[in-house]
Amino acid sequence: MNDEGRFGQYGGSFIPEILYSSQQQLLRAYREAMADSNFVNLVRSEMQHFSGRPTPLTFCANLTRQLGGAQIFLKREDLNHSGAHKMNNVIGQGLLAKRMGKPRVIAETGAGQHGVASALVSARLGLDCTVYMGAHDIERQYPNVFWMKQLGAKVIPVTTGAATLKDALDEALRDWSSSYEDTHYLIGTSCGCAPYPEMVAGFQSVIGEEVKDQSLEQFNKYPDRIYACVGGGSNACGIFLPFVNESSELIGVEAGGRGDAPGDHAMRFNTDQARFGIAQGFATKFLQDEQGQLLPTHSISAGLDYVGVSPILADLEENGKVRMTSASDDEVMEAFTLLTRYEGIIPALESSHAVAGGLREAATMNPEESIVISVSGRGDKDIFNIAKALNDKPFNAFLETYLKQSEVA
Repeated sequence: MNDEGRFGQYGGSFIPEILYSSQQQLLRAYREAMADSNFVNLVRSEMQHFSGRPTPLTFCANLTRQLGGAQIFLKREDLNHSGAHKMNNVIGQGLLAKRMGKPRVIAETGAGQHGVASALVSARLGLDCTVYMGAHDIERQYPNVFWMKQLGAKVIPVTTGAATLKDALDEALRDWSSSYEDTHYLIGTSCGCAPYPEMVAGFQSVIGEEVKDQSLEQFNKYPDRIYACVGGGSNACGIFLPFVNESSELIGVEAGGRGDAPGDHAMRFNTDQARFGIAQGFATKFLQDEQGQLLPTHSISAGLDYVGVSPILADLEENGKVRMTSASDDEVMEAFTLLTRYEGIIPALESSHAVAGGLREAATMNPEESIVISVSGRGDKDIFNIAKALNDKPFNAFLETYLKQSEVA
């Protein structure tokens, strides 16, 4: 990255003039904070004592035996407080907001995990919290919305566009443009104007740093391959970046969705529908039509349907440092079922993309090789979507009975 927040041709800051002074203040504050050992130690302490780090590296003996290929390990970010990797970044940015004297934070969220993490940290630090969430995503992830509200956050439904993550991010930017004097925009993924990609990826890199130590301890070498799902890219950056200059192959797994047609997937790589573009404050690969209009997206998971991708990952892929693949909705549900039934671990649908990609390739590898899959979140939040995808009729009957009983009460 250069001084302008560029990663090759990607990144940078393309923001309204009104936000320039606030963005520069944030850039200075972040650099000063990361040079302050007291702040860095405080972040590490909160990650340990509030969130529960380090998260374990779990060996999947049953799946390894069944597939007969590489040794399969899971990096268990689902065991973070709040149930996802999002807590790593939110702790860092929440403490930075306090350091800057900003009493209010705003956030955007898709799957809701970043919203919950933002609400949790805001409650702990005494910050006012507003979360923007697409109306469509609220329907898909209402348990997370419920918890955000219980934690004191204000959840604002976004009904414009496709009513998903891209639209929530647009509304959060509008809020920040009018409230920047007392508000910190707590972006949840490694996108946006500088220093957000660098900052989010930096706080998330604790994931990969732990994997380095844990892999050497558990199997005496770094993993041969590392897999992570890719939406905006925060968990992928977190586990990949510490390994960029190592021998491990880094594989990102995108949302292949229902098919290759526009609006049926959320792949920014391995598709002719993604082009270089500038939107939402930064330059990266966006799904666009020939006129440059952003295309609709689809994923069975609410957190992987973002129309763009981290400029860090775009640059790494372009330079051959990361290989991108995808998993379809059907492959994701198959991987979810395998991990749940054989290992007793319930992954989020986002994480199930990485599981699908990892299990698919592990079967073709040698038993002397090992892979690590980032389980970026747990599947509790997806219970309604999973039950629907599995056509679980008893669960649907339970919901109908519960609703009738609630109406009578």
